[in-house]
Amino acid sequence: MKMPKIGLGTFRLKEQVVIDSVLNGLELGYRHIDTAQIYGNEAEVGRAIKESGIPRSELYITTKIWTSNFSGNKLITSLQESLEKLQIERLDMTLIHWPSPKDEVSVAEYMTALAKAQDQGLTQEMGVSNFTIAHLRQAIAAVGAGRITNQQIEIHPFLQNKRVVAFCQENQIPVTAYMPLAYGKVMHDPVLQKIAGKHATTPALISLAWLLQQGFAVIPSSTKREHLANNLKAADITLSDEEMSAIAKLDINERIANPDFSPNWD
Repeated sequence: MKMPKIGLGTFRLKEQVVIDSVLNGLELGYRHIDTAQIYGNEAEVGRAIKESGIPRSELYITTKIWTSNFSGNKLITSLQESLEKLQIERLDMTLIHWPSPKDEVSVAEYMTALAKAQDQGLTQEMGVSNFTIAHLRQAIAAVGAGRITNQQIEIHPFLQNKRVVAFCQENQIPVTAYMPLAYGKVMHDPVLQKIAGKHATTPALISLAWLLQQGFAVIPSSTKREHLANNLKAADITLSDEEMSAIAKLDINERIANPDFSPNWD
């Protein structure tokens, strides 16, 4: 199954909140669910998927390997544990969540381990997240560009990550944009508000449409059924070249996800 362009993010959603969000999303038509080991909600996501009754073959499920599981045999063991929590036999996509802090574990070591997990049938596809160009080059050297079928990075109108995106495109690595609404900041931007008015929609949907129109997948999250339903409508919006250009000018390199173990960003 090919990754659906609009997915359901679950970052910061816990316990019954994430169960309700996933169940609502699946009822509304989402078929791409994104989670991660560090989110601490894989079991709840798995429960919601099972409760939905939707056939596994119709779903695209992504998780991410946390940095403490990179060395030795930890990666495969941790992925097996993720599968148990999610109550599935295989992931559709497994990502390396972040480069190893201070590169304590080499890119080659954990990418090779992830490739081994793929060879064992634990995941259909493999990719990376939050990788700089330097880390991407090392990953390609370790397993080949063809094996890396996604890079998930923060992209929204205020952080467009143009250099990394260009490198991914040059190497045929599809990109997924996380935090596509910049934690709601898009709702208050005058440029996005004006474009939204022309389309009789919201700045949030304009931001999502802008990303989708560039070929990115997006994984917005919400605890509100109404917002989940509205986000799906972004696929029906077509922005003009002038509107796309106006949004592109909003880039101020404003990064939200920037923990103290972040790599040296491009």
